[in-house]
Amino acid sequence: MDMIHVRAVSPPDLTGRAEELLGGNPYVLNLIVQRGAARNPDGDSVACDVLTGAANDVLRGLRDLQIDLRGSVVIEPVDMAFSGRASEAASRRLGALANAPVWDRVEARIRSEGRYAPSFYLYLVIAGLIGSVGIVTNSQILIVGAMVVGPEYGAIVAVALGFDRGDRAMVRKGLSALCAGLLLTIAVTFLFSLLIRGFGLQSEAFDLGLRPVSDLINTPNFFSVAVAALAGVVGIVSLTEARTSALLGVFISVTTIPAAAAISVSTAFGSWSEARGSLIQLLVNITVLIVVGAVALRCQRAIWRRVGLGRARYGGRT
Repeated sequence: MDMIHVRAVSPPDLTGRAEELLGGNPYVLNLIVQRGAARNPDGDSVACDVLTGAANDVLRGLRDLQIDLRGSVVIEPVDMAFSGRASEAASRRLGALANAPVWDRVEARIRSEGRYAPSFYLYLVIAGLIGSVGIVTNSQILIVGAMVVGPEYGAIVAVALGFDRGDRAMVRKGLSALCAGLLLTIAVTFLFSLLIRGFGLQSEAFDLGLRPVSDLINTPNFFSVAVAALAGVVGIVSLTEARTSALLGVFISVTTIPAAAAISVSTAFGSWSEARGSLIQLLVNITVLIVVGAVALRCQRAIWRRVGLGRARYGGRT
């Protein structure tokens, strides 16, 4: 049985309404109210467990009371719970809604990826360097490694959420971080590629023009767009359902970091058409991931809202 734990600090004049809201909901369990027990902010301590299928409505109700503004609301996951027949029956009544995402938690997860500490740029640069080695040695394993190390998808999905929510600051911040990070990656990787060329460290096959890895990256086509679109859908669904393995699959299926590395390597070796193709690949992939991500977020919300309305229409309570 999936549930979350909610801790709130309620101003005394709102506690009665909050207690009524929570106590009257059959999907709220283990409700505890302690008057005057909270400090910083001061107020009444309210704690309860909520079945995840009903969490969106409960959290929306608390926000409507402005408890999040005048007090505070904290959400925690519940890893294990031993509960009685009443809560199990309530979980069954939720039906399909029992698996609904908790949107506040989803957005918090995405927003946390939209914080661009120095390590974000460091990871980008390191991923680009690994990718460049993979290109000049024709090593697909190193290309996959570069994809996994690169943190750019977190910024991409944050921009998608910004578009979905109409948050211009979030979009601007994410795009700025992506542009600055990728330009830094391309610059550093270009210098590294010049070093490789100067010392003749590239593979013999690469020197002879046998470049299956880079050819795959610098030739954007219908299939690369299709893969980026599918990866964008999977990425959003995996974030909403907290499926780490599926999200990892997204990292290793879209050539963003390898394309940035290919731009640098191709430029360093004077392969201008390949550099142009890699640039197009990079821009197309990022654009498709952002657009598909924003659309997928909106569609997911609409689908679950429709499920909730269907439950309400046929006597289910949400």
